[in-house]
Amino acid sequence: MWLKFLGRDVKLSDYVELNPRVTLPRDANVPFVNMDIVTPGTRRVYPVQERPATGSGSKFAPGDTLFARITPCLENGKIAQYAGDRPGMGSTEFFVLRARDGISDPAYVYYCSQNQDLRSVAEKSMSGASGRQRAVISSLSEFECEFPPLAVQQRIASILSAYDELIENSQRRIKILESMARGLYREWFVHFRFPGHENHPRVASALGEIPQGWVVVAFTALADVLSGGTPKTDIPEYWNGDIPFFTPKDAPSCFYVEDAERLVTELGLSKCASALYPPDTVFITARGTVGKVAMPSVPMAMSQSCYALRGKHGCTQRFLFLMTIHQVDYLKTNTGGATFDTIVVDTFRRMKVAKPPLDLITSFTRKVDALLEQVKVLQGQVRNLRRTRDLLLPRLLSGQINVEAP
Repeated sequence: MWLKFLGRDVKLSDYVELNPRVTLPRDANVPFVNMDIVTPGTRRVYPVQERPATGSGSKFAPGDTLFARITPCLENGKIAQYAGDRPGMGSTEFFVLRARDGISDPAYVYYCSQNQDLRSVAEKSMSGASGRQRAVISSLSEFECEFPPLAVQQRIASILSAYDELIENSQRRIKILESMARGLYREWFVHFRFPGHENHPRVASALGEIPQGWVVVAFTALADVLSGGTPKTDIPEYWNGDIPFFTPKDAPSCFYVEDAERLVTELGLSKCASALYPPDTVFITARGTVGKVAMPSVPMAMSQSCYALRGKHGCTQRFLFLMTIHQVDYLKTNTGGATFDTIVVDTFRRMKVAKPPLDLITSFTRKVDALLEQVKVLQGQVRNLRRTRDLLLPRLLSGQINVEAP
């Protein structure tokens, strides 16, 4: 157990500044962090946009920790360390935590914010209208805790940071591989620069010029559109089983979804309209968060707020997946998003695509398989690294693992 701060019971606010004052330049754009780019379990968040430094919002400096205060973001663990290179602002729904000079370490403060007891206290303080409840800042400032000496904080942070660095490196490689797969699809099937394209003159079609030998068909000529369903939520025997149950909330920012927030039992699956869909089924969200596309890496059931796509007549799953992503991007760009208030089966029937020869789909799939298999391996490594880090974190924070120099 760590020594008491100044010989007395201590609170988080003794070590951490909560919602510290930050001065931003007037009449200038500054980095902005919205809640949706914070990924639970990922330490750093990088700004992806800038906004004028006006109006309400949280304000923070590089190294500060952003702690979601609103439901369900707090319960989902939307906590991250701001990795911008200059002060910025973000969602009003963040608490900002900053290390105190000479007393606490910024990285350690972030890891301390992952303390389940701290998060539970914040969750219990939540009040307000249903679905918009918010934690109160005093739940953090009054939280009783003990920090180790600064040098020990830094050693603990360096151990946990090593795992996060490996995780971030793997995630960067995943993004590169996914970008390569999407680029290969566009090169072959959008720009029509596939191997041997010189021998296929362009001909007119309802979609513009396409290579000779290709035909314009409805999307449903290449894929079956299958539905999901939800077991009754008031029957306990249907839930907390071993089968991941995919909903729009589980849609990942990458190609593959590995798990889901909720699990159903075999009995629950038998009592709903969803099948148990195999890996590489294409899932597309149809309500709520609309137009997200992913493939399960393990068998999954699916809610009625999504559709499952299975290729037919030689259309491979990974070709179908990349074609679906492209079609979603195209429709969003050309309809201003209006089409994507919701998706229905007729959306797929009306959608027209250029169908290439099956041997070209097969050749493309062989090439993209090599990329996506690497993605699955890297995702497995990320999962294992996170599991190890999360097992170590509470033991290091509590002092159960001694990292003090002998």
